[in-house]
Amino acid sequence: MARQKQYIEAEVIEKAMGLFWRNGYENTSMQMLEKEMGINKFSIYASFGSKHGVFLESLKSYKKKISSIFEKLQNSTKGAEAIKEFFYDSVDVCHKPGNHSGCLLTNTYNEFIESNDQVIKEQMTTFMADLKTIFIEKLSGNTNKDKQTIQKQANFLLLAKHGLAAASRVNNPKEIEDYIEMTFQVI
Repeated sequence: MARQKQYIEAEVIEKAMGLFWRNGYENTSMQMLEKEMGINKFSIYASFGSKHGVFLESLKSYKKKISSIFEKLQNSTKGAEAIKEFFYDSVDVCHKPGNHSGCLLTNTYNEFIESNDQVIKEQMTTFMADLKTIFIEKLSGNTNKDKQTIQKQANFLLLAKHGLAAASRVNNPKEIEDYIEMTFQVI
């Protein structure tokens, strides 16, 4: 007869997500996960298969956490202003209780870009491509811009979003606001 779990998977994944968010994948050990999640290695392996499995579940949890700001961006009819609001919203996520600085997805993208881990790499590439597609869609509302300009601006905004994620870890709110405002002066 199988033992009944003494924990709720969503709760322990939330704790693991915070650990990965703070430290990254490589700098998070199984011992750290055991301590943070409050369960032993056997339970981790039984529920998630490996550290990698815990990380994949953590990414899913993070995507759920930020899904509302993506939905707001996708559903907005405000064009470039919607993207600017998305930038502010993505910084605000870090200031909610229990959240950490920066963006777990951007951190993961940066950490895994040179990796041979095709599962994570594919998820990050898809996420960034989807975000760029949304940026293009919002920028396309301005009929004064040609496709080439819109493409360049979408590339610029994607890179600016990466920069914003890094800056939100170390810069103060006024510096972040100035960064966002200056970014959108050129759009």
